[in-house]
Amino acid sequence: MNRDLLTIYDLTPGEIEVILNKAKELKEMHLQGELYHPLEGKTLAMIFEKPSTRTRVSFEVGMHQLGGHALFLNRQDTQLGRGETIADTARVLSRYVDGIMVRTFSQERVEEMARFASVPVINGLSDLLHPCQILSDIFTIWEKRGEYRGLKVAYVGDGNNVANSWINGALRLGFDLWLACPPGFEPRQEIVARALREASSRIVLIHDAKEAVEGAHVINTDVWASMGQEGEHQERIKAFQGYQVNADLVRWARDDVLVMHCLPAHRGEEITDEVMDGPHSVVFDQAENRLHVQKAILTHLMGERRKDEAER
Repeated sequence: MNRDLLTIYDLTPGEIEVILNKAKELKEMHLQGELYHPLEGKTLAMIFEKPSTRTRVSFEVGMHQLGGHALFLNRQDTQLGRGETIADTARVLSRYVDGIMVRTFSQERVEEMARFASVPVINGLSDLLHPCQILSDIFTIWEKRGEYRGLKVAYVGDGNNVANSWINGALRLGFDLWLACPPGFEPRQEIVARALREASSRIVLIHDAKEAVEGAHVINTDVWASMGQEGEHQERIKAFQGYQVNADLVRWARDDVLVMHCLPAHRGEEITDEVMDGPHSVVFDQAENRLHVQKAILTHLMGERRKDEAER
């Protein structure tokens, strides 16, 4: 049976550690100029129903560095835009390629693709979840601090797909997570409820940004209006006053706090230039690490030729 990555909740703590350790190995090899082609002859289909910079470039470059090939498909390039079902697309692509990455609006579309595909499916982003991003962020914390367990991680801003995935990450890996979101903009209720039932660490949802970041080892944020919410931009700017990651807020955290943003950033809204370009920022390190962690995910899911492929 093939394995997919639809949510961090799909992974065991042990599998996450395998991916993080593989990412470390692959990053070291890359920095040393060592060639490594475990996916030679393999192809990843990348379906983009949302625009992207980091997701597209990191997956495409990652497949190239692993010896494989990435095929970019937007909605206009496929029959999905003309009424073909996801199920039929998944069945056909599975006959051509060795893996499928989907960046789309609905989590249900990713899950349906995985249900009907016979090759691994990776969630490159949905409105609900962004697992690849959070795995890269956790790798960055581990790289900078040598650990993620026992740390206090704060998230300030919109309870969006990034916040939802941070909750899944804390649930699986056992670090404390404090989320500060404006009333009415909290993370998905069922994800929070599951985490509160199952988590071994503290997962706290509040409305006070200063309380959330007080003593934090890490501060995260994201844009206040995600793709598809542009019409709510002005309304959200008003609602999110007091949730900007600025120098005054950062002072409530530890002196060695790491400040993260998954990008793209709306500088001057959710984060200031002073913080994003300041000494606490690891924003561009975490962007770089998308490449190495996604290479680790690709090798984890696509690295061995499955028996059913060989017999097909």
